[in-house]
Amino acid sequence: MTTALIAQLQAIVGTTQVLTHDDPATDLSAWEQDWRRRSRGRALAVVRPANTAEVAAVVKACVAAGTPIVPQGGNTGLAVGSIPDDSGRQVVLSLTRMNAVRRLDPDNLTLTVEAGCVLQNLQDVADQAGYLFPLSLAAEGSCTIGGNLGTNAGGTQVLRYGNTRELCLGLEVVTAQGEVWDGLSGLRKDNTGYDLRDLFIGSEGTLGIITAATLKLYPKPAATLTAWAAVASLDDAVTLLGLAHQHLGAGLTGFEVMGQFALSLVGKHMPQLRVPFLGQDNAPYGVLLENSDSESEAHARERFEKLLETAFEQGCVQDAVVAENLSQAHQLWHVRESIPLAQAEEGLNIKHDISIPVSRIPAFCAETDALLQREIPGVRLVNFGHLGDGNLHYNVQAPADGDAKAFLREQEDRVNTLVYDQVSRYAGSISAEHGVGSLKRDKLPHYKSPVALDLMRAIKRALDPHNLMNPGRVVEV
Repeated sequence: MTTALIAQLQAIVGTTQVLTHDDPATDLSAWEQDWRRRSRGRALAVVRPANTAEVAAVVKACVAAGTPIVPQGGNTGLAVGSIPDDSGRQVVLSLTRMNAVRRLDPDNLTLTVEAGCVLQNLQDVADQAGYLFPLSLAAEGSCTIGGNLGTNAGGTQVLRYGNTRELCLGLEVVTAQGEVWDGLSGLRKDNTGYDLRDLFIGSEGTLGIITAATLKLYPKPAATLTAWAAVASLDDAVTLLGLAHQHLGAGLTGFEVMGQFALSLVGKHMPQLRVPFLGQDNAPYGVLLENSDSESEAHARERFEKLLETAFEQGCVQDAVVAENLSQAHQLWHVRESIPLAQAEEGLNIKHDISIPVSRIPAFCAETDALLQREIPGVRLVNFGHLGDGNLHYNVQAPADGDAKAFLREQEDRVNTLVYDQVSRYAGSISAEHGVGSLKRDKLPHYKSPVALDLMRAIKRALDPHNLMNPGRVVEV
């Protein structure tokens, strides 16, 4: 059966586009190993279709053979949701060859692209046409829009533009039966029944395979300014956020918070980067703000200066610097985006992607910081993230003199339980923008209501009755 399936897949997409372990010269690690190198599976084959018709034919062949399918884009996910298990039975369906821009519609302010389009390339196409596609995240040079939609990715501009879900008007999807649903109309209003688009967005490939999407475009701002503020506490950061909303309104496109220890890792491992106010006693937190203005740079700068003047008067900002040009702005953002890389240089760590109501973040962090320090003396907290939308990357590093590998192996489950229990107490979510994958699947029943889980399982059984679409991810059936 396996040999027959491989031959059938080769007939569909071409012999060179079906990769297997039978060829000793073929290295499948790029498709079998997750981005954080925490897990590696073994695929029956990696199949690389060129178009939607080939995807549909591959799905039909796999369904007939009872073979599970793992859809994969850039494989940059952080929840171990896009690699095969170690059974050697699953087919990885890589969509990277499907990277065409199908249509730019300036009057409708939409761009229709295939799922394998790299996010940065999509941004560039929009920019060259005079428009903005605002989804922006650290992996944008290698992640694909299909994966962004599959996980409902967030990023740095959710505060203004929303998650990937809010940026999508329509999808093309190959169902678990190998049928093609064309929902690419690009309509902003369509109340003709259940919203199938939102069903597939965020489903992590467990209900069907996204092959194309129609996305929203926006006019480019006339000016974008960036500032870095030193604040004495998370309470002050939340106060500054409120002032930013008042002074900048919809112009506030980014609001990031970074703890001093997180920034110290950047200074330690990337000394070529200049970290503002690093080591200052009055700056335990840094805040990175972005203001996009539709009028002019002078207007944007005036509003920014009024905001900071008010913040200084109220005492919620200790020091601040406003980027004078685009190069300085990029340098400030580069510091923020380098925190995960610096943390990796420091050693293995326990990552969390949580969301808390913004108003409750200071209390959550104070209480959870103290809890972790009490339970695991010497533990180091790498706290940073998108404060503007309530999403923190509340990561936990081993004690400075400890064995990072042993810490991860011995403490991860305990730390996760401590943190997730706190998240639940504060009415938050254990996954804000990275998805569930297999990493958090077994934790979900502890923090999601039974009613919600039953509804999710019912949807999974209805759309994928044979459990062949990315099985073992998100919810167990």
